[in-house]
Amino acid sequence: MWHDIRMLNATTNALLGLLALSLLSSAVWWVAQRPMFTLKSIRIESAQEDALRYVNPSTVRTTAVPRIKGNFFTVDLNQVRLAFEVVPWVRRAAVRREWPNELIVTIEEHQPLGTWGDDGRLLSVKGDVFTANLAEAEEDGELLEFAGPEGSEKEVVARYRDLQQWFSPVKLAPQAVQLSGRYAWSIRLDNGMTVELGREQTETTLKDRVDRLVGIYPQLVARLQDRIESVDMRYPNGFALKAQGLAFGLDHKKK
Repeated sequence: MWHDIRMLNATTNALLGLLALSLLSSAVWWVAQRPMFTLKSIRIESAQEDALRYVNPSTVRTTAVPRIKGNFFTVDLNQVRLAFEVVPWVRRAAVRREWPNELIVTIEEHQPLGTWGDDGRLLSVKGDVFTANLAEAEEDGELLEFAGPEGSEKEVVARYRDLQQWFSPVKLAPQAVQLSGRYAWSIRLDNGMTVELGREQTETTLKDRVDRLVGIYPQLVARLQDRIESVDMRYPNGFALKAQGLAFGLDHKKK
């Protein structure tokens, strides 16, 4: 008998607990649906020190905001993040709630470095390929040009940084960097000269070839001024040169 009473009490307590939990859940749901928790604003901040430059309110209103569903409690923050990451110029977004009816979205923008390939896409300083308004990207001047096999974007950007440093002694800078399907490098410098560097046979192949060109470049300029059109450095101990009205080469064992 006492056993039955204890079982009855335990069952009663369990039912009361379930009832209390159900009432609590209902109360929470009721509170969460109150108008005061309807999202009133979405504040956008920059993840960088500088203010956002390319992401504008009108694009956010038409692209991201229509995808946001729910109120302060029910909105899916991951879905909000994804909605913002499809906005042009957004590299990454992070979202948090601000009591009682606001969302704060922190945005990292793409920083354009140049164009990628021939299809109008852009390449960022971090080696990300993205699509955005080309005219906006060129507000500070003409963009650099890059191209390479799919998946080589970060390698091309890293090599561009190297080339900047390697050509600095003769005050030249790469304006275009291309990696071919055979993984051969060619560049165009800011004086209009094209340089064929070929494939990387060792870790120092490209630097050695650039160093040879940098070493002879002052003599070439002294003789040819601005007539140099292209230089082919794919020779073990020499080069081939094309200038206006002139072409010659040294060491014909091209690599």
